Amino acid sequence: MNTISLPLVAITMGDAAGTAPEIITKSLALPELRALCRPVVIGDAGAMTRALRFTGVALKIHAIKDVADATSAPGEIDVLDLANLDLATLKLGHVDPQAGHAAYDYIKLATELALAGRVGAIVTSSINKESLNAAGHHFDGHTGLLAHLCDRPDATMMLVADKLRVSHVSTHVPLRVAIDRVKPERILTVLRLTHDAVRRLGIARPRLAVAGLNPHAGENGLFGDEEEKFITPAIVQARALGLDVHGPFAGDTIFFRTLQGEFDAGVAMYHDQGHVAAKMLGIWRGVNVTLGLPIIRTSVEHGTDFANAGTGRSDPRSLNEALKLAAAMAAGPSL
Repeated sequence: MNTISLPLVAITMGDAAGTAPEIITKSLALPELRALCRPVVIGDAGAMTRALRFTGVALKIHAIKDVADATSAPGEIDVLDLANLDLATLKLGHVDPQAGHAAYDYIKLATELALAGRVGAIVTSSINKESLNAAGHHFDGHTGLLAHLCDRPDATMMLVADKLRVSHVSTHVPLRVAIDRVKPERILTVLRLTHDAVRRLGIARPRLAVAGLNPHAGENGLFGDEEEKFITPAIVQARALGLDVHGPFAGDTIFFRTLQGEFDAGVAMYHDQGHVAAKMLGIWRGVNVTLGLPIIRTSVEHGTDFANAGTGRSDPRSLNEALKLAAAMAAGPSL
């Protein structure tokens, strides 16, 4: 098969103290994923070699120093080797600043490659926020870090699980802060980002639903007035821009309606409102997509799974879906 026309996708190795490297070996053993993209891991060749021993995957590591040297050979995993881990001292299954710093390096380099157009998309394996911060990189996770690296402070998160797509007005902030962030300008920004992202997935005119903040979307002011003061004005503005937007709808029904096909995506007002809906479909099936970046980024929708580090029992399904989605977006229309 001629693979040269397939998009080159950078996979960041994630936190080496968890299952992130093991999951990558399992995903890249699947021919159906190799048929969609040319994967190159940004990571540590030694850690990836050890991950192969843990999982028993019959592949070999091809260490390279430049993405241009990736061969995409069927029996190999191309690893752009930063050689930035001391495996003798790395604590598997535990928070380790060494792993947090290394994970930061992988994300930074992958982002630089994507911004330079040298890779078509990046897919991030799991990191540990505590390890990242212990290493001196003070971010709330991938989304905040990527927003910083790309200088796009408006970036936000969209979860994709089967036919459900959920974007968020806010994510990793206290609930009291999240309520304060429910403002027309922020909601409108997220609606525009969601519209463009869903178009990139092949839906020409996305139909978007907006969740209310309060129970029953405020029940006409009976349970709160944020819907009338902030959310409805944002919807009106979005419609004036030509977006097909509906709501606000009760948070306990909007995502079920979206999953049933009534809408192409839903917009949640805060982290758990959207995350609970998506993760109820299966935490190992969801994909995290960062909206508002000048690059394509997808990710697993789970953590580092420290409990299974080194056992080979890691579940690659979320990474499989993240790779599929990244490849589709990279090959899709440019917006």
